[in-house]
Amino acid sequence: MAVPGILRPLARRPVALLWGGLALSAVGDQLFNVVLGWVAASSFGTNAGLLPAVQAAVMLATALLAGRVADRLAHRRAMIMADLLRAGVLGLMVVLWLALGQPPAWALIACVLALAIGNAFFRPALMALVPSLAPVPELPATNALIDTTERIARLLGPGLIGVLAASLPLVHFVSMDVATFLVSAFAVALLPAAAVIEQPSARQSLWASLARGFIAVRRDPLLGFVLSMSGIINGAWYTAYFIGLPLMLVQGGVAGGIAAFGMVISAYGVTNLITTLIVGSRPLSRHPGRMIFGGNLFLGCGIVCLGLAGVVLPGSWLLAGFIAAALLSAIGGPMQDITTATRRQTVLPRAEIAAGTRAFVVVNQAGLLVALLASPLLFAGVGVAWTVIGCGGAVLAVCSVGLLRFWRG
Repeated sequence: MAVPGILRPLARRPVALLWGGLALSAVGDQLFNVVLGWVAASSFGTNAGLLPAVQAAVMLATALLAGRVADRLAHRRAMIMADLLRAGVLGLMVVLWLALGQPPAWALIACVLALAIGNAFFRPALMALVPSLAPVPELPATNALIDTTERIARLLGPGLIGVLAASLPLVHFVSMDVATFLVSAFAVALLPAAAVIEQPSARQSLWASLARGFIAVRRDPLLGFVLSMSGIINGAWYTAYFIGLPLMLVQGGVAGGIAAFGMVISAYGVTNLITTLIVGSRPLSRHPGRMIFGGNLFLGCGIVCLGLAGVVLPGSWLLAGFIAAALLSAIGGPMQDITTATRRQTVLPRAEIAAGTRAFVVVNQAGLLVALLASPLLFAGVGVAWTVIGCGGAVLAVCSVGLLRFWRG
C-alpha cells in the first residue's frame, strides 16, 4: 500500500525525531494553556485577558530585539536553549505551587514571559532548520507534519484534561509540560550533525538585524504582500474566536459555558487537521497566491458566518451555528500557513529564512496586540457580533486584493 504523501518525510530519521519531540511539546502546551486560563481567571478575574496581551507584547519585543543574538546562534542551539528556558521557568512554578498550595501571580506572569521569549527564538530557528532535513519536493509535507503537531494537540489536550482532571492535581499538568519541553530539547539534540546545515550569521548592528528579515521577504512580491497583511488577519482571527466567540456564548445564554466553547474550538480543530493532511499531501503549488488567499477566503467567510450566527440565530441554534462557522473557517489556516512556510524556505536564501520567519512573527504579534487593545472599545461601540462580522470583512478585503494581484502567481 502506498504511503500517504504527508507521511513520507517520517521515513527520514531526523524528521521523525523532530516531529516526535514537537508533538509531545505541543500536547504539553495545550495542557498548560488550559491550566493557565483557569488559574489566571481565579487570580486576575476580569483582567485575565491582560495575559495574552502581555505575551503578544513580549513576543513582539523579543522578535524585534533578539534577532541580533538569534541569528548568530546555530539553529539547533537556539531551539535547545528555548526549550530549556521554558522548562526551567515552568519547573520553578511547579515547585512554588507545591510549596505554597497555589501559584503566585508573579510566577504566572514569569511563565507567560518565558513562553513568549522561547517561542520567539524557537519558531524561526525551526523553520530555518527544516530545509536541511528534507529535499524541496518534500517541504510541503514536512511543513504540514510540523503543523499537525499543534492541530493534533488541540484535539488531544482538552481530552486528556477531561480524563485526568479527576485524579491528577492541576499542578501536575504543568509538570507534564515541563517534561515535554525536556523531551523536545533532547530530540533536537539527537539530530545527526550530518543532516543539519547550520548557518549562523556574522555580527550585525541592531538596526541591520531588525531590518534584515523584512528586506529579505519584500524581495519576493507575494511574500511581501502576505507579510504586510498577516497582522490584520491574525488580529481578526484571534479577536473573533478567542474574545468574540466566548462573549457571544455568554450573551446568548448557551448552556455549557466553557464546555460549549471547547466544542466549537474542537470542531475548528477537526477541519484544521483534515485540511492539513490534504494540503500536506499535495506537491508544491504552481499558484501559491491562489492557495494562500483562497485560504483567507474560507477564513473570512467563516468569521462573517460566526458573527451573523450571533445576530440572527435564536439561542437554541447558536451553538450549532457557531460550530458550522468554525468548520468553514478552519479550512483556510493550513492553506495559508503551509504554503507561506514553504514559499519562505524555497525563495529566500538559506541564511535568511530565520530572519524572514521572525519578520512574520513581528507583524503577527503586532496585529494581535493592536486587536487585543482595540477590541474592548469595538465591542462596547458596535456590539460583539458586529465586531466579529467586521473582523471577517477585514479578512475578506485583504484576500480579495491578494487574489486579484496574485491569481497567476
